[in-house]
Amino acid sequence: MKKTLLTLILLVSSTIAFSQEETKEEGPKDGWTRAGNISFLFNQSAFNAEWLGGGTSNIAGNLSISYDFNYRKGSLTWDNKILADYGLTKIKDQEFTRKTNDRFEFNSLLGKQIKETNWYYSFFLNFRTQFAPGYEFGTDAEGNETRTEITDIFSPAYLQLGPGILWKKSDNFKVNIAPATARFIFVDGAFTDVGDDQAAIDAFNDAGGYFGVEANDTFRFEFGAAVNAYAKFDIMKNVSMENILNLYSNYLEDPQNVDIDYTANVVMTINKYLSTNLTFQAIYDDNAIGAVQVRQVFGLGVNYGF
Repeated sequence: MKKTLLTLILLVSSTIAFSQEETKEEGPKDGWTRAGNISFLFNQSAFNAEWLGGGTSNIAGNLSISYDFNYRKGSLTWDNKILADYGLTKIKDQEFTRKTNDRFEFNSLLGKQIKETNWYYSFFLNFRTQFAPGYEFGTDAEGNETRTEITDIFSPAYLQLGPGILWKKSDNFKVNIAPATARFIFVDGAFTDVGDDQAAIDAFNDAGGYFGVEANDTFRFEFGAAVNAYAKFDIMKNVSMENILNLYSNYLEDPQNVDIDYTANVVMTINKYLSTNLTFQAIYDDNAIGAVQVRQVFGLGVNYGF
């Protein structure tokens, strides 16, 4: 609750700051605009054998890439964004290296301005997956560490697309509402293969399947409504905040269970190449797990803008 309250305070404060700065922006220009950033976060703790205060030596790294390429021609806009994150941690005395983050996401949003307003007819596409296998860790009868593969690249993979209405103040402040969104969930058949036994099939499906995909299938189709919002602005000098919010409701099954994916990225710039980065992400998807998933990363970052 304290972490959530802190995030909300930061969001409200930054919204006020953004509303004050927005009036200073120049009007949009035709053509392509491109911007990207590569960030590497590194954390390390080490203790010698004589250290009495407790602790376990560990090392962790996280690589993040963000790239925007947007186009404008008169009343037509086309915004594209690529997000990629991958992180690993190694704890002393643990046999396996573990992932701390793994995401690839592509967003594309096409808009046609409605007269001289901030409203647009729109069409959006969102694709999400991961780069490497994910594991569930445990121990065997002899106490040895074990791991079982539970996810992989394109398993799951999510594809959403559909028409809607876009409100766009600038490239850094926009909300898209798509009330007729098609959603596909793709998985590797190896994770849903339970054979021909009807009892096993029923048990698998009654448990919710694999990310909602039923036994012996490789994809799931949904139809519903999506809301996507993006806001990036300065909280204060040398401190910026990026907010990404995705909501989805499936008309065909439990429409009241809204999927939520919220990410906040706070960057406190030290100089051109060094910054302190804070990432907070909260996900709720009852097809994956009936609970809120929370990820938080904080560390010193080496950045390169392009």
